[in-house]
Amino acid sequence: MEIYIVRHGETVWNQSRLLQGSRDIELSREGREAAIARAEQLRDIDFDIIYSSPLSRAYETACIIRGNRSIDIIKDDRLREINFGVNEGQSSIELQKDPNHPFYKFFHDPANYQAPEGGESLKNVALRTKEFMEQVIEPQKDKLNRVMIAGHGAMNKGIMCHVLHHGLDEYWSGGLQKNCGVFIVTLDDNGYRQIGEM
Repeated sequence: MEIYIVRHGETVWNQSRLLQGSRDIELSREGREAAIARAEQLRDIDFDIIYSSPLSRAYETACIIRGNRSIDIIKDDRLREINFGVNEGQSSIELQKDPNHPFYKFFHDPANYQAPEGGESLKNVALRTKEFMEQVIEPQKDKLNRVMIAGHGAMNKGIMCHVLHHGLDEYWSGGLQKNCGVFIVTLDDNGYRQIGEM
């Protein structure tokens, strides 16, 4: 099985470097254009099924990449972006400037990042994405040839922690996936292997 793990297109909040997390922020015009360009690159890739975050920026990206092909898109709540709680809508640039602010550890020390009020930890994101892969993807490895997962920056890295057997300390290994970026992974009897990135 091949798995294409796609991050959604850019949103206005991405452009402004605002933490959107579980907020349902739509794609910007540039985000839609980038998704259309990615769709053109993937138009000859035959996906058996697409799984998507229920948030509109990921779901719309999945719909654009699917185009007019007859491919089911299934939303799964475990593919939602991390919830930043009280930090949602705030500037990630400003929060990263202060080493004493709890959010500073999000990128610099992910293993010790603490969920803010009303928010979610990276550990929880890693656990729910691992559960999704174990319960939804892995049982189908011999039934499906090619799957797409449309998600988010932090959420997709949670999947990659499971795929690459990374601990939370390596959560951001390789850096944040760019908007409309694609991780390409295979799954067979020997386990997962990352074979490419777009």
